[in-house]
Amino acid sequence: MKSLDDLLETIDRNNLQTVAVAQAADHEVLRAVKHALEINMARFLLVGDQDNIKLLAEEVGLDLSQSGVSVKSSAEGQFADEAVKAVREGEAHVVMKGHIDTKHLLKAVLNKQHGLRSNRVLSHVALFEVPNKDRLIFLTDSAMNIAPTLDEKAQIVRNVVEVANHAGWTLPKVAPLAAVEVVNLAMPATQDAAMLTQMNRRGQIKNCIIDGPLAFDNAVDLQAAKQKGINSEVAGAADILMVPTIEVANALYKSFIYFAGAKVAGVISGAKAPIVLTSRADSAQSKVYSLALALQSSK
Repeated sequence: MKSLDDLLETIDRNNLQTVAVAQAADHEVLRAVKHALEINMARFLLVGDQDNIKLLAEEVGLDLSQSGVSVKSSAEGQFADEAVKAVREGEAHVVMKGHIDTKHLLKAVLNKQHGLRSNRVLSHVALFEVPNKDRLIFLTDSAMNIAPTLDEKAQIVRNVVEVANHAGWTLPKVAPLAAVEVVNLAMPATQDAAMLTQMNRRGQIKNCIIDGPLAFDNAVDLQAAKQKGINSEVAGAADILMVPTIEVANALYKSFIYFAGAKVAGVISGAKAPIVLTSRADSAQSKVYSLALALQSSK
């Protein structure tokens, strides 16, 4: 898979899933819904203020009377709860953030009695299409875990590997990043990377190949890896970049977009259903890509 458009082609259109959108009254969200319906990608349950949704739908040219889309009116303050409830009760398969604060949506997802909480760590999985690169690349975790422990890093890796497996990567190559490619006792990130590698080799983390620590250059560029004399299945060919802290991932995420002009799909993994948690500033096209990644993750 070399582009995010390729990801759209992998959707099973003979067995469409339903996406519950929490507070769908948002221009870009409704444009994404419109495009997704046009390419027969999913069905939608639009939760929110019915009058506002209808008004904005008219402005973006979305026909709410067509097959595959329905509107569920909800009181303000209940949008997230209603969308999560729809997934929990089997009415929908994926939760998508609309015009609502992230904290409100996650509060509903993590509710112990009525949410989608599992026994796993929640983590953000981003899939990038970087111009002039011959493959897509995953990045985790840029949104949820600030300074994860070794155990949390192992769960984060399992989350991203599960998403990658569902999206078509049979045995993705995972590079735990650090500032250097050797274990340094003064750098905890290098020690965690080495332990994740060993956990993978002993079967504690499955369905992937992990090798680290690797610095960013020798994780993504084969020539850089060769210059350092690194002999590894992962070096220069990483499918997944796993970072030590949220600051590293946040900087890489924004660098890919603002410096390299990358396209991105993003999903929260680790709950009982995928969560599309895009930024309000994200384009409708980016939201569609994220929907595709979430739909693949929910198979």
